[in-house]
Amino acid sequence: MGEPMIGGQAVIEGVMMRAPRSLAVAVRRPDGGVAVLREPLRQLSDRWRVLRLPVLRGTPALLQSLAHGMRALRFSAAQAVAEEEVPSSVGMLIATALAVASGIGLFFFLPLALTQGLARLVPSVGAGFTFNLVDGLIRLGLFLAYLALIALWSEIRRVFEYHGAEHMVVSAYEHGDPLTVAGARAHSTRHPRCGTNFLLVVVAVSVLVFSFIPGPWGFAAKFFSRLALLPVVAGIAFEVLRLGGRPRGRWLAAPGFWLQALTTRPPSDDQIEVALRALREVLDMEGGARGVHQAG
Repeated sequence: MGEPMIGGQAVIEGVMMRAPRSLAVAVRRPDGGVAVLREPLRQLSDRWRVLRLPVLRGTPALLQSLAHGMRALRFSAAQAVAEEEVPSSVGMLIATALAVASGIGLFFFLPLALTQGLARLVPSVGAGFTFNLVDGLIRLGLFLAYLALIALWSEIRRVFEYHGAEHMVVSAYEHGDPLTVAGARAHSTRHPRCGTNFLLVVVAVSVLVFSFIPGPWGFAAKFFSRLALLPVVAGIAFEVLRLGGRPRGRWLAAPGFWLQALTTRPPSDDQIEVALRALREVLDMEGGARGVHQAG
């Protein structure tokens, strides 16, 4: 039996690591200690086998990842900041809803509105594929501008440093190197299976999928049909990302590597140690895979 595939996510002052059946979060506390959360996981595909099929498995996997990420963020906030500053569960739910609504407005409503306006000024933009290409480029531009702006925030820069630590540690594990700070330092802060790559692939896939929406449709019909097609876009993007994580498909990950220049930063040794702790914990839950007991 092969070693489990590990994915991860940076959180507040820490890292979440996820394996097929386990999740672990390690967070650096203000006193210098490391708090750990361990949880067993159950995949939706265990209950509904149809969700194991290509494309169909993408959206459930994404939704589960979002749910796991929210739990990890809640735990990290509780450990890394003062208790009175931690939002309640209701507050987290409201914040999530606002974030989703803002994301839809910024990356779907606004690009479509701008492209519709441009099409009135330049009729050639109104053609099917050209319309969606321009819309996709505007969406990509807004996304890059958003990343560049939030990277100016010192707290976000620290999250990006933990993001880099997560990638380095996972790469060391995948290459069979020692699970130590020195072993992780031998690897890049960029990784082909990064969620940042997924967002970039979504933009590219959406240009193709949205081209099937009839051009004569009005703004409202186009907007809501795009929202309805998001599961299709996410499913195809998920498969492209999986392919890009394999040796023969690494060329698909190249644009994502460029984008990770914005979303990762070189970490400090203590940040790598936190990422290593999260990795060891999740590997221990998966059955004591290689390297669990090596020093960090």
